[in-house]
Amino acid sequence: MAKNGIWVDKNTFVSFSDKTTRPLSDEIATRQRSIDFYSLGMYLPNPDPVLKKMGKDIKVYTELMSDGHLGGCVTSRKSGVKSLEWEIDRGKAKSRQAKFVADIFKDLPVKDIVGEMMNAPQFGYQPLEVIWQRINKAIVPSNVIGKPQSWFVFSEDNELRFRTKENWNGEPLPDKKFLLARHEPTYENPYGFPVLSRCFWPVTFKKGGFKFWVVFAEKYGMPFLWGKLPRGLEQKEYDSLADILENMIKDAIAVTPDDASVEMLTVEGKASGDIYSKLIEACRTEISIAELGQNLTTQVTGGSYAATESHMQVRKDIRDDDKGIVEDSFNTLIRWTAEYNFSERVELSKFIMYEEEDVDEPLAVRDELLARAGVKLTPQYYQREYGFQEGDIASVGSPQPQGGLFSEHRSNKTYKTYPCS
Repeated sequence: MAKNGIWVDKNTFVSFSDKTTRPLSDEIATRQRSIDFYSLGMYLPNPDPVLKKMGKDIKVYTELMSDGHLGGCVTSRKSGVKSLEWEIDRGKAKSRQAKFVADIFKDLPVKDIVGEMMNAPQFGYQPLEVIWQRINKAIVPSNVIGKPQSWFVFSEDNELRFRTKENWNGEPLPDKKFLLARHEPTYENPYGFPVLSRCFWPVTFKKGGFKFWVVFAEKYGMPFLWGKLPRGLEQKEYDSLADILENMIKDAIAVTPDDASVEMLTVEGKASGDIYSKLIEACRTEISIAELGQNLTTQVTGGSYAATESHMQVRKDIRDDDKGIVEDSFNTLIRWTAEYNFSERVELSKFIMYEEEDVDEPLAVRDELLARAGVKLTPQYYQREYGFQEGDIASVGSPQPQGGLFSEHRSNKTYKTYPCS
């Protein structure tokens, strides 16, 4: 083996200092070097197919929210996350740092900020500006404010930029100033995937279906008036009768010549508006599935208990994904706060959201009966059955046997008596 390379065979020598090789830390596949992207020093357009086809910006999705069914689904999806409990999990953080972070979140409007962050699944991304303030010697966030998505674009390097009157292509943002909540972003599409893009055409067709349904109802829901006049009259005579019939529809009063007659025609069985009803129902179903992953909770038309449970599990999975967006954003804020206020690298607390679970009352009553009868339950049992975490239970109390019969009262319910063995 040579000093600066190796002979692969007797005719081929590979140098270790080959200038054509790149360090593993370098990024090779970039937009600037790809064959389907030409760098013009401008911002990266939003690749959303609906916006590209319509030639509009993201503001068009805001207009969709006026639809009653879509608005209700969006509110339901947001409420699923906003209804969760939250806390600052200390983890391995020292008490001083943990208390510092907990005090910050006590002063923040967390529920309002969560509502702003939950716009990310709808629009793909949601920029939030952090308002910092100095209190004594500490730099802490006083508020986090969601800003309109249309004000921001991404650069060719996938960096968020703010479009101004002076810089239409967007200007760089200062460090630790803007949180960015995103839904399913990729390198190709840093704007994230907007759920409202799946609802655009269903909402559009639904509005069109209602429009034609109303026209249909006006046309075929009211009887026709048929006026008859003898032949040979002048056109003004026919026009006069037409005006009379028009007024008759409004006022139900008409005066006609002796030789004129008026008949009322109905169209029962000759036309049907079911086609518009089915179109609207299909659009509603598409909207429900796009937003909530199912349509059973918003349009109950049948099904079994098992189907309901399955659909609710799908919705829970979507809620957990949305919850992850909120947790990641708040934990980024915690990291920024620590970098501003602690010079050394410290273990950080974490913002977590969870669903408060109800205690299984029959199970709790049974376990208490067993404990009083002398059965000793282990901490591992309580962790498994009641969801306690390791370290939550210091020890399990000694059994409390009692003789004779006893009755238990829980939540205003009286349970049957059992003999102690």
